[in-house]
Amino acid sequence: MPSSHHPVRVEDFARIGGLEAMVRGGTLSVYPLVMYRAWGSAAVVSQIYFAIGLVSLFTALMVPALARRFPRRTIYLCASGLYLAGACVGALGGKFTTLALLCSVMAAAISFVCFNAYVLDHVAKTDFGKLETLRLFYGGVGWVVGPALGVWLLALADWAPFALVGVAAALIMLLVAKTPLGNGKAIAKAKAGRSHPLAHVQRFFAQPRLVTGWLIPVIRSCGWWFYFVYVGIFALENGLGEKVGGVASSLANMGLFMAPLMLRWMRRHSVRQAVRAGCLGGGVLFLAATLLSPWPWGTVALLVLGTYFLVLLDTCAGLPFLMAVKPSERTEMSAVYSSFRDASGILSPGIAWLVLQFFPVAGVFAIAGVALLAAWLVAGKLHPELGVPGAERQRRSLPRA
Repeated sequence: MPSSHHPVRVEDFARIGGLEAMVRGGTLSVYPLVMYRAWGSAAVVSQIYFAIGLVSLFTALMVPALARRFPRRTIYLCASGLYLAGACVGALGGKFTTLALLCSVMAAAISFVCFNAYVLDHVAKTDFGKLETLRLFYGGVGWVVGPALGVWLLALADWAPFALVGVAAALIMLLVAKTPLGNGKAIAKAKAGRSHPLAHVQRFFAQPRLVTGWLIPVIRSCGWWFYFVYVGIFALENGLGEKVGGVASSLANMGLFMAPLMLRWMRRHSVRQAVRAGCLGGGVLFLAATLLSPWPWGTVALLVLGTYFLVLLDTCAGLPFLMAVKPSERTEMSAVYSSFRDASGILSPGIAWLVLQFFPVAGVFAIAGVALLAAWLVAGKLHPELGVPGAERQRRSLPRA
């Protein structure tokens, strides 16, 4: 809970998340295009993403060990510095962007662990939904404007989108330094004896609710990964031009501005219903987009619609995990939870590389659809009234006259 000496508001976290959205959004559609230019093969790009995903997973799992030796704020600032370093290397262009992508992915992995640990320190569970919605809303500019702006800047100069990202990364460092987040030492030292990364992974697998709450964000993240990496390549291979990928990514991220409405709908129903609706809608539309691949514009349109269901999952898919975490395991479980991004960063390119050996790029979107429908089945195991306030549960349980 917030300290009386160092109060941190939900809005502070939302602003940090919003700036990070600009850092990541500005190169969201740039990296796949530049990598495709440099290596000339969608399959090779998938292999590179797969290798980088492995490094990212290891990085995330090592954060708790680092947190026992260094203040969490220092680790967070170093992560922001990695974003800045990636921007500088990316400005060199060509195959150097592979190293830039590695820096960016490692920065995202470390930042995500620190961010979630700070959230568990300072934000009440009842405010998680508000935080996720505010963070997505604040990040709307970065996610909506960033992809199209990044591709437009790339057309002007290879270094231009990385200059934009560098400025945003510097601002994150400034905001993290100024916000009284603390160092997280109390939690870091509480479990000092549990130093091995695999120890908290074992405790994670011993709690079925956490496993279920982790699988759904993994699949959601895979859906986003397939979309952002391959929609631009699909457009290029089907003669739609380089800019379509950036515009499609920006259109998809416009769904972030619907996050407050989605939260309102979720509060009237339940987390379980919201998660299942997002998985079902996204799965059906991604499969339909694959069937429409002979008409590329139709495929892109259906994929954009499908991503709005992924935005719904962005507001709610992480809640089952966060609501089940024990206070004594906040730092460790934040690291495990954050690994959903790395797991998707390993699974997605690995699966895509396999699919591309036999099918065109559109086959990747079919895999995303099937995975989302599988998540719909997994979400059926969630408690029907997860996220429903206690008073509302009591009202629902009263016998009707």
